[in-house]
Amino acid sequence: MLAAEHRLTSGAAFGAAVRAGRRSGSRTLVVHLAGADVPAPPRVGFVVSKAVGNAVVRNRVKRRLRHLVAARLGLLPAGSVLVVRANPAAAGASGAELGSELDRCLDRVLA
Repeated sequence: MLAAEHRLTSGAAFGAAVRAGRRSGSRTLVVHLAGADVPAPPRVGFVVSKAVGNAVVRNRVKRRLRHLVAARLGLLPAGSVLVVRANPAAAGASGAELGSELDRCLDRVLA
């Protein structure tokens, strides 16, 4: 579970991160990272559409992604906004596969 200060809840912030941020994609995920120069904790939001599956599948994917991102919050710069979008292939991916693809996408956007 992500702490409240790390949750991205504003629709405008989601849109700004997707439009202005750096993007990296894989088979199961697309990651958008927008930097900010404010001394605030990084915030993370998730987008899991109905194309991924029914409500049970979408919630399982979100839980896995939240757990994986919570372990990697230390890698994100202060004040940054991260949006993780799940592709339909994420429904059938294992936790380890999601983790490795998340790491690869984060490495690309942080470089």
